[in-house]
Amino acid sequence: MPENTDPSAFWNRVARRYAGMSVRNPSAYETTLDRVRAHLESTDRVLELGCGTGSTGIRLAPSVGQYIATDYSAEMIAVAREKQAEAKIQNLDLRIAQVGDASLPEGPFDVVLAFNVLHLLSDRRVALEDVSRRLRPGGLFISKTPCLGGGYRILQPIVAALHFFGKAPKLRFLTPASLEREIADIGFEIREHGDYPARPPSRFILAAKG
Repeated sequence: MPENTDPSAFWNRVARRYAGMSVRNPSAYETTLDRVRAHLESTDRVLELGCGTGSTGIRLAPSVGQYIATDYSAEMIAVAREKQAEAKIQNLDLRIAQVGDASLPEGPFDVVLAFNVLHLLSDRRVALEDVSRRLRPGGLFISKTPCLGGGYRILQPIVAALHFFGKAPKLRFLTPASLEREIADIGFEIREHGDYPARPPSRFILAAKG
């Protein structure tokens, strides 16, 4: 049977299994966390989009004043709350919400984070405009996104088949350059980028709201 048209259905179904998976590239993940922490202040109000099972929020929340982590999958948030209770992180607020609609908490935020999210969105422009509205002037949008455009498009039929049979989410095949253009077109100034890991590229982009 094809995958339910509700994209959260896939993530609700795999949440527990996903929570048990190890990080694929620990070195790249730690590098990403280090780059993010370098731009956080202890007084910052932070919003994370697509937080999944909350692992990144648990790691970063102690560095800021308030950390609100959101995901549209109720099961992912349920797992995240269990992990938060075990870790005893007090300033982490986990909520079911989705970028691009009215469910996200109101700003202004000092920082908005989006890790492994942008390539899953059907309308990134709407989402990026939503991010911009919630950031204060000069606030930071920090993202990391798998970019499987270019030569990696050879995988597109395989990924499409897996999605059809409910074995994978629907992915957009982006390139680092095209993603940076989309972010800049909203009015963000890109201040830092890198690939962690480099192959296939998972593009880290730090951008400031004008």
